[in-house]
Amino acid sequence: MTKLACAGEPRFEASRLEEGAATSYSIYTIERIQTMEPTASLHFLIGADAFAEIGTWYRCRDVMAAVTFIVVSRPGATYRIPPEAAVLRLEHIDMPVSSSEIRGLLKNGAADAPVPAPVAEYIRDHSLYR
Repeated sequence: MTKLACAGEPRFEASRLEEGAATSYSIYTIERIQTMEPTASLHFLIGADAFAEIGTWYRCRDVMAAVTFIVVSRPGATYRIPPEAAVLRLEHIDMPVSSSEIRGLLKNGAADAPVPAPVAEYIRDHSLYR
C-alpha cells in the first residue's frame, strides 16, 4: 500500500526495509538504517497524538537518542517533550486524521476514507480492515 500511495509522487519512494519482519519495533528499523548509513542524520516524522505515547514505546530511550522527531500537529492533540528527545515542531499542517482513525473508518465501512485512490481500491479489493 505504501508503494501505491507513493506512486504519484516522484519525491517519495517506498522502502522494503521492514518487509517480512515478524515484529516491527521502530528501534529495529532505526538500528538497521544506522548499520547501512552510519553517518546519516535520522529524522522521524510522527503525529502529535502518536508522539504523546513515545514513553510507552519499546526501547523508547534508544529511539529518542537516535533520531530527531518531526512532530506534526493534530487538532486537539497535546504532548510533553521528554528532556532526552530532540524535536522539531511542524505546527501549521494540522493533519486532521491519524492512521488509527483511518483504519477505524475503514473498519466501519467508510467509503470516503482520506487515502489515495489506488490505496482505497487495494483495501477494498483485499477486504482489509473489516
